[in-house]
Amino acid sequence: MTQTSIALTRRQALAGLGATSALALSGCAASARPEAISQARAIGAQRLLEVVGYNLLEHEPERATALGVDTGRHAYLRARLEDQSPAGQDAYAATLRQDLERVRAFPREGLDSETLTSLDVVESAYDLAIDGFALPYGDTPVGNWRTAPYVVIQNVGEYLALPRFMQSNHKIENGDDADAYIERMEAMPATFDGELARIRQARGMGVVPPAFLLDKAIGQMEQTIASAGKGELFAADLRGKLQAMGMPESHANRAAILEAGPIAEALTRQLEELRAERAVASDAPGISARPRGDEFYGWALRSSTTTRLTPDEVHRQGLEELDALHARMDPILRGIGYTSGSVGERMQALSQDPRYKFAEGDPGRAEIMDFIAERVEWIKAQMPRAFNTLVDPNMEVRRIPPAEEVGAPGAYGGAGSKDGSIPGRFWINLRTTDLHRKYDLADLTYHETIPGHVWEGEYSNRLPLIRSILAFNPFSEGWALYGEQIADELGAYDGFEVGRLGYLQSLAFRACRMVVDTGLHAKGWSRAKAVDFFATRNGSKPAEVESEVDRYCSWPGQATGYKLGHSRIVDQRARAQSELGEAYDFKAFNDAVVLGGNVPMDVLEKNVARYIAAAPG
Repeated sequence: MTQTSIALTRRQALAGLGATSALALSGCAASARPEAISQARAIGAQRLLEVVGYNLLEHEPERATALGVDTGRHAYLRARLEDQSPAGQDAYAATLRQDLERVRAFPREGLDSETLTSLDVVESAYDLAIDGFALPYGDTPVGNWRTAPYVVIQNVGEYLALPRFMQSNHKIENGDDADAYIERMEAMPATFDGELARIRQARGMGVVPPAFLLDKAIGQMEQTIASAGKGELFAADLRGKLQAMGMPESHANRAAILEAGPIAEALTRQLEELRAERAVASDAPGISARPRGDEFYGWALRSSTTTRLTPDEVHRQGLEELDALHARMDPILRGIGYTSGSVGERMQALSQDPRYKFAEGDPGRAEIMDFIAERVEWIKAQMPRAFNTLVDPNMEVRRIPPAEEVGAPGAYGGAGSKDGSIPGRFWINLRTTDLHRKYDLADLTYHETIPGHVWEGEYSNRLPLIRSILAFNPFSEGWALYGEQIADELGAYDGFEVGRLGYLQSLAFRACRMVVDTGLHAKGWSRAKAVDFFATRNGSKPAEVESEVDRYCSWPGQATGYKLGHSRIVDQRARAQSELGEAYDFKAFNDAVVLGGNVPMDVLEKNVARYIAAAPG
């Protein structure tokens, strides 16, 4: 696939935007050379995309830090936090509406395909987000994967996000960075109070999270407040960073005062609200049991799949794909001696086989980390067989902080910063080693690292800023599942058929998600029924499933995007193979998808169509 890139200085970009406007408004546009118009328009489009990107980061400055673009004229973003108040969210929505109008109005004629894709991506993401902001409650993702009706709950809220963000992403290299750290801490009480206003508003509408989620959130909040009282969230982190740089520790003393005082007090106000909610909460797990819940779920499903599929259609597809995957698992199970019972029952039996368990406690945790490291090295060496355009990810494997593990999934991962200074990370849940097995941990590693999330993110980070910011759930997660498939096709499980079972069960697990998520939020399923479906039909580990189901309750729709996205990518590959015949090339197809960047499903189809049209032969 041929890449066309335009290197622009800021002055050139501004000049291009001005030239585009001038040509459009003057009577000389008709007499201007077509190539001059196209060049000016391309420069103007790049400048517009840059402006749109930084306008978004004005509202989410933490993303600027995570991407490594809070530098130069944008260094002030390093000292700011997102305004979580109702007014702040309204201002965010107003910016999106303004920039959506600008993107829609920009002339498309003469633009290259990559720039057209970027404009299409922004238009799709912003249109979707604006609909989310119009809902009366919840936390709307903008180019993100989290569809959260509850602003503070067991896996949502700044009480979880800010400690992790400050510890992982806020670097201290000089006095300005230390000042910015303190300024962010000074802003935290207002951030927590902004969230508090929103969850109180929601309770006033009758929107209260399920009791079992509140129980988890209350326990985590209590632990967070206790840590704040000891200076363990921010002050200790800042002190360690200052010591590492040989800098005075006076800022850490200020941080300790802020943490134990105003920050802990603001968190306590949130805790009191969560307890008030718990007093009136029910155990109904689905968003449909809340006011305007069906409307929220309709939007959340659209956000999570970037399609117009109905809950019934998603539910039915999940059941069909689950049956197909179990049909592939059955002969492998029989081949290793598991012949009696359903596929789910046999996978449950396999999960109890001591040969595939890790040791308990810290020895097992160390064993897991070593296992992951070995698999990462293996898959890195295979990438020239799967891609023409290669990257070398800067990445690390980290344990999910113990304070978050109870409400967290088994693992998650993502790319590093745009400037490469912050590595991509594979976060692994090690609250118990029983969450993982030797036959499924390799597959999980490929999903989160290479060729999955970390690998894909390296390509997105090469695109214009706004494209590095905007991500779409079915592409992000569909690509990670496709990465699992690539690993299998490269021989990851040759001679280790039980490992292929882990891979296929992973895909089946995601098909189950389509069934369970729609069951919970559109078909009146109970939490117990959702857990039982995973354990009985797919043989999933109960310790893993319970937290998974709770996650679906707090992020309606999000879980449906994984397998749906994977199926769409595989369908596009089959299309390319059919249309190109002998001209089809495995590496070229993979390049076409990943170099196109993170896109909605309709834009993915356009990118593959361009690859097919441009393929030699």
